[in-house]
Amino acid sequence: MQSTSIKKTLKRLTLAACATSLLFAYVGTASAQSMEQLQQLRERAQQSQSSGIANQSVSPLSISTQRTLPGASGSANAMGQFSTQPRNGVNLPGEPTIDTVFPAQAPMENPPFAANLFIGGFESERSTGLNDNYLVAPGDKISIWLWGAVNFSDVVTVDNQGNIFIPNIGPIRVANTPAGSVNQTVTAKIRQVYTNDVNVYVNLLTSTPVSIFVSGPVLRPGQYAGLASDSVLYYLKRAGGIDFQRGSFRQIDVVRNGKVVATADLYAFFRNGKLPQMSFKDGDTILVHPIGNTIVVETGARNSFTFEFLNEELNGGVVNYFARPGEFSSHASVSGIRNNKQFARYLSLDEFASLELSAGDTVEYLADHEPQIYRINVAGAFAGASQIMVDKGTRLIDVLDHIEADTALSDTQNIYLLRESVAVKQKEIIEEGLQRLERSIYTAPISSTGEGAIRAQEAQLVADFIARARQIEPQGRVVVSENGDIANILLEPNDTIVIPEVTDLVHVGGEVLLPQSVVFNPEATTEDYVAWAGGFTERAEDERILIVRKNGNVTFTSINSSFLASNDSKLEPGDQIIVLPAIDTKLLQAVKDITQIVYQIAIAANVATN
Repeated sequence: MQSTSIKKTLKRLTLAACATSLLFAYVGTASAQSMEQLQQLRERAQQSQSSGIANQSVSPLSISTQRTLPGASGSANAMGQFSTQPRNGVNLPGEPTIDTVFPAQAPMENPPFAANLFIGGFESERSTGLNDNYLVAPGDKISIWLWGAVNFSDVVTVDNQGNIFIPNIGPIRVANTPAGSVNQTVTAKIRQVYTNDVNVYVNLLTSTPVSIFVSGPVLRPGQYAGLASDSVLYYLKRAGGIDFQRGSFRQIDVVRNGKVVATADLYAFFRNGKLPQMSFKDGDTILVHPIGNTIVVETGARNSFTFEFLNEELNGGVVNYFARPGEFSSHASVSGIRNNKQFARYLSLDEFASLELSAGDTVEYLADHEPQIYRINVAGAFAGASQIMVDKGTRLIDVLDHIEADTALSDTQNIYLLRESVAVKQKEIIEEGLQRLERSIYTAPISSTGEGAIRAQEAQLVADFIARARQIEPQGRVVVSENGDIANILLEPNDTIVIPEVTDLVHVGGEVLLPQSVVFNPEATTEDYVAWAGGFTERAEDERILIVRKNGNVTFTSINSSFLASNDSKLEPGDQIIVLPAIDTKLLQAVKDITQIVYQIAIAANVATN
């Protein structure tokens, strides 16, 4: 009775404690509550006590928790066994990785020849089935059926001696038998005992994996599992491939019981598809030797790689065979070290083929043919082909005799050339002017703080102008005609002969309000054409107006000058009137440089022959 009263007392204390905790929780969430709300809270607590809490037993050991050890999963193994799930490439803390084992190396400009073998699918694309060339090894399982006069069915295992045992037949040796010949081999042995009325079917079910060691300069040396019929490349790919800086692609040995049983040369596989045909066994070691003699082929060949050669292969003929120079390559440049002195040779391909090389040499192939035939382009108003092949030393008039043109539509009196070498030279001249402008802006003296602020703003504006000016590509125009006469100049490779079209327009552009083309009027002046284009803008330079002739020649004029005073200033159909902007800055030298550069860009590298 006393124990019963104690239990009731404990239960009442527990219920009271629960009600009190609920009350304090509610009070903690609300800063002020009325007496009526507190009374409702007590009634709710009493109802919960009578409905559910009274039927529950409390124990110090039944404490629920959701805390787990780091890395623990919800489905923990109650027996305490280790997880057998793969790590999916996740490294353990402190476990060595390639980044921590290998020193950082810069990417090779000329990687090893045949290095792309290790990005192939030797590992990921492997077939799970057995091929007919697989050699039976101890541990393989073979299914055997006999029916007819004798019934027998069993799956036998190849023992360590390479035999299988069949009752009433005895041991049959099948080790190193190709998978495609197992049925024939076993059937022949059975028919020596059961000669009549017995049918035989034999099938190789599974193959036993072998454990192979990969050692030497590979990325991940170690022990790898595979099939006995897998190739050397399969195991090398599993080991991460050969280290490009240290490993040999030419000397890869398969060692068994301390003896070399096969040697692989990846160059032979890459060029001729040859690999050693062998069946691996447990404990075999694939040993990659250190890299041998190397020759670097930098440029000019289809295979610009780093090649590894044996001592007897160090000559130019072998390099030509592997590197495969381009069709137009005529010479080879060789540089290296001989007897601790610098060595360099420049030879024809035939002479290079007989040259003895040394480890570490660098080879470049070059197309050093003297051009004897030029390609000349034709553009503008003409008929016929747009390209003409001419011999070296051909002049302009010789080519014009072979170009068809309609005199009613083609202006043959104002022919000009576009030449690449002239465009390059004009680009250099503009660049020199831009550099001079930069020096004058950034090295100008400053006398006060206010002037320094102004100069800084001007320098930013000039820098923007320089950046845009450097993007201009000159045409390389060469003036070869004037007053109907054509200069018979020598042609250069890839010259473009431009025959302008006959036109009745004068083009007006630059600092005018409405840049446009106006019909030519022989009585009109510069002021008239500018007026027809809407007049000058606020920043136009009206004292020096640029006129680009149809033949590419350039003259200057102004509004106040008279075109009738000089025939050189008279406008013709097809001329361009370009109004340049006026340059306004406080630095006198900058005014000079900017104006000069603007003029050079405006005429777009027009060059007169006279």
